[in-house]
Amino acid sequence: MGRTALVVGASGIVGSAIAALLVEHGWSVKGLARRPAPQSGIEPIAADLQDASAVAAAVADVQPDAVFITTWLRQDSEAENIRVNSAMVRNLLDGLRAGRGVPRHVALVTGLKHYLGPFEAYGKGALPQTPFREEQARLDIENFYYAQEDEVFAAARRDGFSWSVHRPHTVIGKAVGNAMNMGTTLAVYASICREIGRPFRFPGSPVQWNGLTDMTDATLLARHLLWATETPAAANQAFNVVNGDVFRWSWMWGRIADWFGLEPAPFDGSMRPLEEQMSGDAEVWKKIAEREGLVEPNLDRLASPWHTDADLGRPIEVVTDMSKSRRLGFTAYQPTDEAFIRLFEQLRSDRLIP
Repeated sequence: MGRTALVVGASGIVGSAIAALLVEHGWSVKGLARRPAPQSGIEPIAADLQDASAVAAAVADVQPDAVFITTWLRQDSEAENIRVNSAMVRNLLDGLRAGRGVPRHVALVTGLKHYLGPFEAYGKGALPQTPFREEQARLDIENFYYAQEDEVFAAARRDGFSWSVHRPHTVIGKAVGNAMNMGTTLAVYASICREIGRPFRFPGSPVQWNGLTDMTDATLLARHLLWATETPAAANQAFNVVNGDVFRWSWMWGRIADWFGLEPAPFDGSMRPLEEQMSGDAEVWKKIAEREGLVEPNLDRLASPWHTDADLGRPIEVVTDMSKSRRLGFTAYQPTDEAFIRLFEQLRSDRLIP
């Protein structure tokens, strides 16, 4: 019998990666988004998760074996993040229950803000010791990730499905219009630096420049999501998900510069946020796009400097432990520099960067 998956946020970095992997593995895939983009082998479903009745109508005839929740909406405050994003999860799971039946498994993608705190209090206060481990307690602070988890846990107790929570570090992958997209942001920044002769400066903190860190490739995260769905021992577990290597930005910055044919500017310890550096770059990018025949001339659709600044400006070293997954049999590994290079090659091939 074929298996059916519902991917929520199918047009995003993570959603598009898991949707493509599921198709590759023979699943029937339905992709839910507010404005679904055409994706090979995926049946689009249009719905706004904030509208409970619209969601229920959209999924009324969907009977998925597995649901992958890979989306969220950024709000002006953490209180609003909690209200909106918990309601989105609740509306989805209630809508499925009211339709043709509940899924066998629900996978929720959150992230390391589980340990670092939300954007309002990011990397501040009493934080768990690194490397972050899944058994560490929640922070004593409001966090929409916790609210999303609680909605999944409550529905699982009510409806009897298994669940998994996946906590990636910063995700490397392709999506246009995504709110958190370091890889494409750095690609656009490097392209602008090369165009106008701006020094290719690391924008973040000395701690991030000198300290160890890790990241998560979207294709590896997709493999982890599928693994957890198909592995009985992974049911009802929360997992960290990273590539498996660690690096210092003092090394990675040079690797990125080399690919773009740039000489990295020396780092003098001063923070120069991308949000400031790129604040006047919209017209520069539009001219580059017109001259080179790029498909997206709107800088805001490609770059998310605020999010990249939040990651690269952290005042603490961030390293993630993946022992839990390893012990249960997930052994996939992805060198992070190769993940960046693969993304840059794809962006160039798709005419998103020159």
